[in-house]
Amino acid sequence: MADETLIEFPCDFPIKVMGMTREGFAQAILDVVVRHDPGFDAGSMEMRPSRAGNYISLTCTVRATSKAQLDALYIELTGHPWVRLVL
Repeated sequence: MADETLIEFPCDFPIKVMGMTREGFAQAILDVVVRHDPGFDAGSMEMRPSRAGNYISLTCTVRATSKAQLDALYIELTGHPWVRLVL
C-alpha cells in the first residue's frame, strides 16, 4: 500500500534543509515549517554554515502528526527556489 509508513505518529521528526547562504533564508524556511507545524519553536532551529560559507544547512525538528503533513512539508520545501536539498 502506498500510504504505509514505518513512522509512528505523532513523533518528533528532524528535517535538514540546505541552500545558498543568503539573507532571509532561515526566515523563509521557518515560515514554511510553521505553516505545517504551527507549534514549531523557532529557537530550536539549528544552523550550520558550510566550510567556505557559501551554503547553510538548517535542521528543523517538527512535530509530525501524519504522513500527509510530512509529504506536504517536503513538497513545499523542495519547491522553494532557495532550497537546494531536503533530507
